[in-house]
Amino acid sequence: MVKDIQPKDVQEKLEKGETLNIIDVREDEEVAEGMIPEAKHIPLGDVEDRLDEIDKGQEHIMVCRSGGRSGKAAKYLEDKGYNVLNMEGGMLAYEGGTKPKL
Repeated sequence: MVKDIQPKDVQEKLEKGETLNIIDVREDEEVAEGMIPEAKHIPLGDVEDRLDEIDKGQEHIMVCRSGGRSGKAAKYLEDKGYNVLNMEGGMLAYEGGTKPKL
């Protein structure tokens, strides 16, 4: 079962300067409105084809708009042996800084 992490915990870790591996699985038009600056954008439909970009030796935090798609991505990756957390509530619940994806 995939573990969750609260958006405020992600924000606090980033504000403390911790290095986090965040993967945003939203679509292009969604991340264009703003994403966590430290996040890597891999749309949900591309995750399977881009596994080589995700380090199995590190923990990853999956993010989407509300937590549903990132939960699916997290479950998929967990089943493949990855160490993942799902950011509960997604970007709708995240109050930290964001930047538009260029």
